[in-house]
Amino acid sequence: MNRRTMPVTAALVATAALLLTACGGSDSDSKDKDKIAGADDGSAKPEKSSNPSGAPAEEKPDGVDVSLPKSMNLVFDWDTPKDKGEAAAMSDAANYVRAIYRGIDKRTAKDAAVTAYSTGDGLHYAKVQIDNRVDGGWTASGTRRHYQATTRSAPNGKSVEVAFCADSSKFYGKEVKSGKILKSKPSIKDYDYFKIVMVKFPTGKGLWQASKVFVETEAKKCQ
Repeated sequence: MNRRTMPVTAALVATAALLLTACGGSDSDSKDKDKIAGADDGSAKPEKSSNPSGAPAEEKPDGVDVSLPKSMNLVFDWDTPKDKGEAAAMSDAANYVRAIYRGIDKRTAKDAAVTAYSTGDGLHYAKVQIDNRVDGGWTASGTRRHYQATTRSAPNGKSVEVAFCADSSKFYGKEVKSGKILKSKPSIKDYDYFKIVMVKFPTGKGLWQASKVFVETEAKKCQ
């Protein structure tokens, strides 16, 4: 979201302990490049699970409603991986992002979509993001684009790291009571780089949940 449009930057400051800045450099710089943080995390049972992951939002993927109002346009401009597991994890990473903004729109972190698509630190991150905006009296309006996505599977096949850029230069804060949209000029603050660790839900067909979220703010690589 265009952060300079908000009265304060609580959405990021309040989550400093969780929003771990991603380290620079390529994957080859790490001695543990084949390991993904959170690979062994457990998963919380979603409230509903029936349809395969990856269905369009309006068709309720996994039986959970992740639809958003027309004023919130989340665009996922990326190619689907050939690997079925990575494709499902990427699809549900998108659903996780939708779930957060659905919670913001519904003014609650207890929406079924939030609990379905997140667990552990991923669930905590979602709740903080939603609660900050609810407490501040904000929602969102405009278009947020997600792109340059990559996936990386853990050796055990139970977790996938989904990384992508987010451009919020046309995505603004909106005051709930007044309906006023808080716009400002685009800047480097509108670009973030996400790494979301998705873990496979053990008993749900094709369902993946966000277990950890790492964010690099003011990401020049995404401009």
